[in-house]
Amino acid sequence: MTEGISDPEIDLAYIGRALQRLTTEVAALRDDMTVLTAVVMRQDATLTALLSEVRAIHTQHARLADRVRQLEEK
Repeated sequence: MTEGISDPEIDLAYIGRALQRLTTEVAALRDDMTVLTAVVMRQDATLTALLSEVRAIHTQHARLADRVRQLEEK
């Protein structure tokens, strides 16, 4: 190691500030993850509801087609 270059002094205050920054960053990441999880859950619920709607429309269409077929047979 070179004697001419002095290393920065690391004391408890420095470590405390570093831990505080780290804690703040982790909290921000946790908040971001919560938001992103909520977005994904909302999208999943939307897709599930959409599937139910499509099934209901298909059933409705099938009944209508049956009624039309019965009328055509008469």
